[in-house]
Amino acid sequence: MAIEINDSNFEQIVMKSDKPVLVDFWAVWCGPCRMVGPIVEELSKEYEGRAVVGKVDVDNNPNISMNFGIRNIPTLLFFKNGQVVDKQVGAVPKAVLANKLNAQLS
Repeated sequence: MAIEINDSNFEQIVMKSDKPVLVDFWAVWCGPCRMVGPIVEELSKEYEGRAVVGKVDVDNNPNISMNFGIRNIPTLLFFKNGQVVDKQVGAVPKAVLANKLNAQLS
C-alpha cells in the first residue's frame, strides 16, 4: 500500500530515505489521477523493500505541492538521496513508471 505523505511527514519519508522514492501528487476530483492510482498501488507492492512509494493529496498538502512547483496532476516525482531525479506529468502506462523507478535502483 502506498504511504500517505503529508506536510508533516514529507521530510522524514522522502528527503531522508535511503531508498529511491516515488511520490504521486494527486487529488480526489482528478480523473487521470484515478487512472494512475491503482498503478501506484501495484508499484508499492512490487517494489516493497527496494523503494518507497507514496501519495500526496495536493488539496490537503499545498505546501509540498508549492515547494515542487506542481501545477498539473497527476505529477509523479522520483527522488534519490533527497533530490528530484525524474518526473512524469499525466497518466502513463505502468511500464513507463516502472522503468523510471528501476533507473533509480541501480
